[in-house]
Amino acid sequence: MKVSLNWVKKYIDIPADLTNAQIAYDLTMRTVEVEAVVDTAAKFHDIVVGQITSVEAHPNADKLKVCLVNIGETEDVQIVCGGSNLYSGEKVVVSKPGAEVYWHGESELMKIKETKMRGVASYGMICGAEEVYLGDFYPTDDPTVIVDLGDVDAAPGQNIADIIGMNDTVLEIDNKSLTNRPDLWGHYGIARELAAIYKLPLKLLDEFDAPTGLKDYDVEIINAEKCYRYAALEIRNLSVKESPTWMKAAIINGGMRPINAIVDITNYVMLSVGQPTHAFDRTHVKGEKIIIRDAKTDEKLELLDGANIDLTEQDLVICDAEGPMALAGIRGGKKDSILDDTVDVVLEVANFAAVTIRNTGKRFDEKTDSSIRYEKGIDTERVEQGLSLSMKLFKELFPEAEFTAYADVNPVATKRTEVDITKAFLDTRLGKVLEESEVADTLERLGFEVKFENGVYHTVAPTWRSTGDISMRDDVLGEIARLVGYENFKVKPLPINFENAVHQIKYDLNRKVREHLAFRCGFNEIFTYPWIDEKYIKSAKIDMSGGVRLATPPAPELATLRQSLVPGALEAIVKNLRYYDSFKIFEVAEVFEQGEFHPSSEDETLPIHKLMLTGAVVGKDAKDIFFEAKGVVESLPRYCHMNGYKFKQVEKPSWADSDVYLNLVNERKDVIGSLGLVSVATLAEAGVKRSNIAIFEIDVNKLAPFSSRTNEFEHLPQFPLVEEDLSLLADEDVKWEDIYEAIKYMAKEVAFVEEYRGSQIPEGKKSIMIRIKIGNEDSTMTSKQIEKKTKGILKVLEKKTGVTLREE
Repeated sequence: MKVSLNWVKKYIDIPADLTNAQIAYDLTMRTVEVEAVVDTAAKFHDIVVGQITSVEAHPNADKLKVCLVNIGETEDVQIVCGGSNLYSGEKVVVSKPGAEVYWHGESELMKIKETKMRGVASYGMICGAEEVYLGDFYPTDDPTVIVDLGDVDAAPGQNIADIIGMNDTVLEIDNKSLTNRPDLWGHYGIARELAAIYKLPLKLLDEFDAPTGLKDYDVEIINAEKCYRYAALEIRNLSVKESPTWMKAAIINGGMRPINAIVDITNYVMLSVGQPTHAFDRTHVKGEKIIIRDAKTDEKLELLDGANIDLTEQDLVICDAEGPMALAGIRGGKKDSILDDTVDVVLEVANFAAVTIRNTGKRFDEKTDSSIRYEKGIDTERVEQGLSLSMKLFKELFPEAEFTAYADVNPVATKRTEVDITKAFLDTRLGKVLEESEVADTLERLGFEVKFENGVYHTVAPTWRSTGDISMRDDVLGEIARLVGYENFKVKPLPINFENAVHQIKYDLNRKVREHLAFRCGFNEIFTYPWIDEKYIKSAKIDMSGGVRLATPPAPELATLRQSLVPGALEAIVKNLRYYDSFKIFEVAEVFEQGEFHPSSEDETLPIHKLMLTGAVVGKDAKDIFFEAKGVVESLPRYCHMNGYKFKQVEKPSWADSDVYLNLVNERKDVIGSLGLVSVATLAEAGVKRSNIAIFEIDVNKLAPFSSRTNEFEHLPQFPLVEEDLSLLADEDVKWEDIYEAIKYMAKEVAFVEEYRGSQIPEGKKSIMIRIKIGNEDSTMTSKQIEKKTKGILKVLEKKTGVTLREE
């Protein structure tokens, strides 16, 4: 947001010794973040008013004129110009040598110098509007037209910035720092804040006198939960004309562009007091009635460009007797436009529910200056400020204007928030004891009412701070602290002793897992929001009854906090499948369950947190991606230096295929995670087509890192190892893991080679080839020793697993 200090000075008298840099610093430290301080006059250096004293033909060019121009110096200067509207006595804009302008529409600035044009000396340049930043002040489609300042009270030599109101300082404020302060989205709100910071008197806005003796305008609010107040004022005898220069300058410095006097008044009011207003052409309002209601299913709104947008029942619309004219608080339609022949208008000054504007704006991907303010939560009393200033400006710019009809429907008024806060709480949390009078003075400067009794401050916030900004004692505490100034609190040491660093292997494990997945396994790490679209929760078949719901969600479908990372992974997969056929992603993040969690003290109650890891392998071949995911999970203990786990089918995850899944079971036989191929039903509901997904999810808190890295030195074998391949015949239900566990202590190495089924293999059996390495510590093995060792291994295998040596 842009704030004009000239505009702010209409409401407070800023001391002359208070620099712009200091104002920016104090606002940043106490209220909002000022990103830049812009001197709007800087670009107008050496650009002045000139008055042409004579115009002569150029001796060597038909389209050029030789002018003598008074620019406030001892003698007139000679300037060659090709303007089409030059005449003697005309006041023009002159760029002196040293000025920087856009020469004849060039895209880059050029510094003016004394020169010769077709053999005739020329001092400076007589300029068109676009050449010297004045396109919004003096619009024209003809590049040969120079700026005529005939209607401006200015003397030759005056700087252009001084006569058009561009001798200003603009503060550029970070919008994110204004998110919870709807009262600051206008110059009067910023002035009120500066008045509180510097203890300056604030000039009051004109009191609103509701028009009397006018016809009652017909306004009906059908949904008072979305429209809290709606005022309509019918104004006649207007015309579409340009605004005065002072209004154009204010609007430009406020970050907008002037359009015409009617529209500029609505924008000026919004930039001034933070209340959006909108003007309808009266003849477009059929039936001379305005209805504020929910849109109907399949209803459409025609826009100015002729396009139609499809409305839903969640959208609030402004209608006449025939149908929608505008999307409430966001944008107008074709019917409500101000046209070149508009002479009568209906002025809308309204208050809409913030969540309605926010949700509709998000659905249509619309961000307008009005919607930005509405979605922050504006108090209903702002409507009166908007009406009062609008009426004053219409009378000033259109003396012949008549107010002919009026209505103000206010079903829901903003209630002032009341908060009690004890002196003990303030003294403890502030870390500084403030006198009762200092607390009261600080809050009263901000518009609060304060009463102190029996050690308790009873505070009543002003309406402009009562739409969600101030709601609890900590908010009041923050107001006091920031206005007193954080720099005025003494620095105190932390009440703890720093001891030697503690090696927290649990946190190291988290890092090792992420590095393993990213660096060794080729996964990309993702970060998702903690609130999950219900579509993906339902597609993953997760029971939402145990979930934690948000009181004020960012959108209706995002009201549930994640209980699992799988739905978020599904959403990320769906989005990435638009660009890639195969990829691997993972995320380590917290999930939330109903219950109580006290991270630092008993009075701080949060839902239960669990740290989870999920990973997904996406591709075409279901078998390949499942075994790749299994291999990744299987390798985690080895590479991340933690206790291992086994794969067993204990309980199918809700999102997994009924057959292709495994659970991760630790040594205490607790299920700590799951791995599986995503079921066809889940894929369909999530919107995944022509791809398969293997997902694993692990409870990170249940992974047990080794306490230390106790590596022991072991000599390489002094005597050669004997390698044997054994072709075994096993039942179908015998797993490779069973074979490995049975003989792993009898050989130096045991490795799986291949598995085979075919006509040579009996029904219900399979052939498994394994490779073993055996050897002695003190000598080379003889053939008898090899045979004895091999027979011993086969005997153990047959006893424990029923596996026998396959006969060729």
